[in-house]
Amino acid sequence: MNLRDLRYLVALAEHRHFGRAAAASFVSQPTLSTQIRKLEQELGVALVERLPRKVLLTTVGREVVQHARAVLREVDEIRAVARRTLDPEAGTLRLGIFPTLGPYLLPHIVPRMRERFPHLELLLTEEKTEVVLGQLRDGRLDAAILALPLHEEQLHVEVLFDEPFLLAVPDGHPLARRKSLRLDDLAEHSLLLLEDGHCLRDQALEVCRHAGAGEQSGFRATSLETLRQMVAANVGITLLPLLAVKPPVAPSAHVHLVPFRGTPPRRRIGLVWRKSSAQAHLLTTVAGLIRALPRSLFEYRDAA
Repeated sequence: MNLRDLRYLVALAEHRHFGRAAAASFVSQPTLSTQIRKLEQELGVALVERLPRKVLLTTVGREVVQHARAVLREVDEIRAVARRTLDPEAGTLRLGIFPTLGPYLLPHIVPRMRERFPHLELLLTEEKTEVVLGQLRDGRLDAAILALPLHEEQLHVEVLFDEPFLLAVPDGHPLARRKSLRLDDLAEHSLLLLEDGHCLRDQALEVCRHAGAGEQSGFRATSLETLRQMVAANVGITLLPLLAVKPPVAPSAHVHLVPFRGTPPRRRIGLVWRKSSAQAHLLTTVAGLIRALPRSLFEYRDAA
């Protein structure tokens, strides 16, 4: 048994197809298939069930893959320790982020990271929170920028910032005439929300619960941009996180933004990584870099 064969098995578990797993592993399909068979012969058990168009893991195969991922994660940590000894700020950082934050935060932090860590290769993954957490647990990501709180004992959390929400309404909506709102001004209103799986949906539902508002039935968006366009089309109203309306994002025609008075509803964002990570010192520095973003980025000023 060797690490290469364990990587082939994990790739097969992820892609459920010999051809795609081989392509992801940069080997030919016969090579990968042969090595999987050799691994099965060495262990004396069937790890996969070969079907005409896909591959299924056997019960023991799923358990072996779980252990293989843990072994490969530890090997990657050993290599990271060695790299950090040579250059603490070199190597690769695999960073995950969720879709309702990534497009709006990354333009502000990536240039700063490139300037601060010129020898660091930054690989970005944008997925829903549960997918990012799974990849972080499995060692496919080194760290992630996620909404808090998280209930993951094995993860270290560094709070980065609080991001306020604004109410987005069509130009002709009665609330568009307001300079600011109280949370209870949303009582009896229904909001357009994202589909299940987005953490922003859960955050918006929590705001609705406190405000006495509800969800507008018959529509669930797949992205913030869809929500924005539905508001512009006078379909309804919604909550938008502040960074989603800050430059370089262009203003949306026919969408009026109304801030909340006092302490607005907001989401807390943090940088998280495995407590066992060899990159903890680097990641602590990255967290400080993000926390140093200008405060004006998290304050709303009406251009009008």
